[in-house]
Amino acid sequence: MEVEEIKALVELFERSTLTELLLERGETRLLLKRQAPGGPVQASISTSSPPSAAAAPAKPMDANAPLPTKAEPLPLSGYIIKAPLVGTFFRRPSSDEDPYVEVGDRVEVGTTLCLIEAMKVMNEVRAERAGTVKEILVENGKPVDYGQALMVIEPMAT
Repeated sequence: MEVEEIKALVELFERSTLTELLLERGETRLLLKRQAPGGPVQASISTSSPPSAAAAPAKPMDANAPLPTKAEPLPLSGYIIKAPLVGTFFRRPSSDEDPYVEVGDRVEVGTTLCLIEAMKVMNEVRAERAGTVKEILVENGKPVDYGQALMVIEPMAT
């Protein structure tokens, strides 16, 4: 990870309402935290071996934040594809091409499901399990947060 890249991430983080951002690339891990939206940012960079899969960080509740008015139903079964980073969600490689996947499509391990653009870099999100696309939870061109559910894959019966 380059210094300019880290500076740009810190600037984006400072302008956002996120309280925590975790970015892992290989053995390098960048963690940005703040106590409250608009508060001071704490940055931590570490290199570990071997890299471990990170769970989505829990956001602390703000006592003044409004309560959600509509709860999203959770899928009864399926594998949730989550955003590996903060960025913009794209279902297709370009506006004149077909989407990578549609609801009902069968996917194999490694199939490209979508793109997330972050800092002008397109990052492919690939299937980690074989199955059928059951649901696409994000609209094309919409911003996504780290750990946000993007799609539901119904695993293939074994």
